[in-house]
Amino acid sequence: MALSAAQRLHFDVYGYVLLQDALQARELGALRAALRRLAGEPDPAARGVYHWERGEHYRHFGHLVEYDPAFLDYAAHPALLSAVREVVGGSVRVEETEAIVNRRDPAADVEVLRQRGCTPLGFHTGAEHGWGTFEQDGRFHCLFVKTLAYLTDVGPEDGGTAVIPGSHRLSFGQAEIVAAAQADPPALIRQIEARAGAVLLFAESLIHSTTAILGDRERLIVVTGYVPTMLQVWPGNELSPGFLAGLPAGLRTVLQPDRAWPWERAPAP
Repeated sequence: MALSAAQRLHFDVYGYVLLQDALQARELGALRAALRRLAGEPDPAARGVYHWERGEHYRHFGHLVEYDPAFLDYAAHPALLSAVREVVGGSVRVEETEAIVNRRDPAADVEVLRQRGCTPLGFHTGAEHGWGTFEQDGRFHCLFVKTLAYLTDVGPEDGGTAVIPGSHRLSFGQAEIVAAAQADPPALIRQIEARAGAVLLFAESLIHSTTAILGDRERLIVVTGYVPTMLQVWPGNELSPGFLAGLPAGLRTVLQPDRAWPWERAPAP
């Protein structure tokens, strides 16, 4: 999945691009089944998965590639990896694998939230413009990039990810950017809508947030983060030696590369 000229421009300008129909029905079904099974685990930690909840309506899981092959297949999806390498700017490894199962907060006043419009629940980034980004041959690159797979349709009331388009290139204070965007959300905040099987590719320097669910549908997403091969592993995302040893060499190097420095850079377009 080499990005088209229009998709690459969209990523450069806005910090994200939505890849429609990126997952086939078989891949989508396998991910849904794996996540449903994980959500039913009485003790996810016993299976090597970290887990936290926000009430009974929001569940967050991480460290998934050892839990089920469907998560590994998504993290190492060849077409998505090609797009990721393009926007990172060189060879990459999988940094984190996470999933979220959430639905409407039963304590929320839905009518009040509807009147507000888009309702981000906590804007954040995982990188910053300047130390986590660079330009090469006029193209923007970010050293921490994510793919977010929609396993369910996400419409206006289904809690789609909210982004501040263009914030991936801004280096002044995040709080100042968020405050300015929230003063005029129709113009400065976009809530992503997508059908199941689409994948949102975005830079972690892009300011983004989950949003409140107002409807009755449950939202299922799977997220994989990627970084250049020379960056150290985020604590808690280490993979077990036995699991790595059982993988084919080509797949193993996506999770634990056989070299760090020098970084294998992507060729110029």
